[in-house]
Amino acid sequence: MRYIAVFILSLIFWLLLTFKFTFPNLIVGSIASIFCSAVFTKYYFHSVYKFLQPHRYFWFIVYLFIFIWECIKANFDVAYRVLHPAMPIRPGIVKVKTTLKSDFAITLLANSITMTPGTITVDIIGDDMYIHWIYIRSEDPEIYTKMITGAFEKYIKRIVE
Repeated sequence: MRYIAVFILSLIFWLLLTFKFTFPNLIVGSIASIFCSAVFTKYYFHSVYKFLQPHRYFWFIVYLFIFIWECIKANFDVAYRVLHPAMPIRPGIVKVKTTLKSDFAITLLANSITMTPGTITVDIIGDDMYIHWIYIRSEDPEIYTKMITGAFEKYIKRIVE
């Protein structure tokens, strides 16, 4: 079952990358997807049944909108800091504790934080993530953890865990 899930996801990813729905492209994509599922399945998807639950797809779509909105806000914030004559920045690395348990969920959270302008995930050690932040708004760990991960973590739990 895991092999089928990796095959289907790989084929969908192939079709999204090429955006050609011709017969030769489907053949090449299928061969590449079979290869990927044969090689990489043992590293991913230990509980495939989660991918078969429709409510997770709904929460993924909600998460995409939240992510896009957070990126738009962060872009304006970074643009303000770059264009401001005084360049108001307070950079630093903060330690954020996550409540996510699976490696996939933590990776999704770390990548979401990194793709949001103004923050970069530097390291992950256990449940702790070290994040470089362009403007540290608070010294309290609970407050800055909620500011950085709050919008993402809640939806990633509903999608993955």
